[in-house]
Amino acid sequence: MSVKESLKDTSVRLSEATAGDFFALLKPRVMALAVFTAFVGLMVAPGAMDPVIAVIAIGAIAVGAGAAGALNMWYDADIDALMSRTSKRPVPSGRVAPGEAFGFGLVLSALSVMTLGVLVGWLAASLLAFTIFFYVVIYTMWLKRSTPQNIVIGGVAGALPPMIGWAAATGAIGIESLILFLIIFLWTPPHFWALALFKAGDYAAAGIPMMPNVAGQASTRRQIFAYSLLLAPIGVLPWAFGFTSGFYGLVSAALGAGFIWHAWKALVIPDKEMKPAKALFAYSIFYLFAIFAVLLADTIAMRAFMSAGG
Repeated sequence: MSVKESLKDTSVRLSEATAGDFFALLKPRVMALAVFTAFVGLMVAPGAMDPVIAVIAIGAIAVGAGAAGALNMWYDADIDALMSRTSKRPVPSGRVAPGEAFGFGLVLSALSVMTLGVLVGWLAASLLAFTIFFYVVIYTMWLKRSTPQNIVIGGVAGALPPMIGWAAATGAIGIESLILFLIIFLWTPPHFWALALFKAGDYAAAGIPMMPNVAGQASTRRQIFAYSLLLAPIGVLPWAFGFTSGFYGLVSAALGAGFIWHAWKALVIPDKEMKPAKALFAYSIFYLFAIFAVLLADTIAMRAFMSAGG
């Protein structure tokens, strides 16, 4: 049996993995971002939601995001073993058997979707199921290894959590949640392409057609800058559509200007200099957390003000 076949093997054996190994399968850092944006989507949605139901909704979304991560690690174990950034993950390192990761991901997927559907709402559950399917099947199994646009199209999965949170709270999909989706969707390419600029060797070794490896670094830098020009005004849309205050508008505009500045620096610095790309990657993480945190704080403050005024 080849290494790739052994990694894809889903046979059952007595597990020697620890709880920490299974937790690592959930991709906790990626899961945290999905949970946070889903929480913001739930909180900024109109109306009041029962706190217990809200906790159940966020818990189910967290489990679903982790399930997608586990299935991704199961399928990608062969290429993860070839990259320094991922070689120590539970499956390629041998701490978790492929079959264990596969079964773990499937059970959590079913549990999260059914819990969300039965206890919260089937629209939110359907969106969660679609997110897991899109990330595992469309992105991981197909796009990731076949096209440099993998992260662009695959970004749909990462952009859906705030829509799931909104649907859990309202039972509907509003224009506001679509705007939150669009912010994450346009943020995804420059975020991951910045990473791909200074990890191009890893991706080349694994045969993954990331944009720098296919189109070259210069083209990737130009595309990163173009996406930053699109992202910055989209980040201000919640204020432009009237569901935040001017405070959010000002802060989001400043955050967007910072994103453009970092993308510009990554564009004009020579190809061999990776400090601007690393700085952009770090700033992109800060940007997304900050813009959603400000949106949440602004919504809470506006509701408190209106309540006091009433």
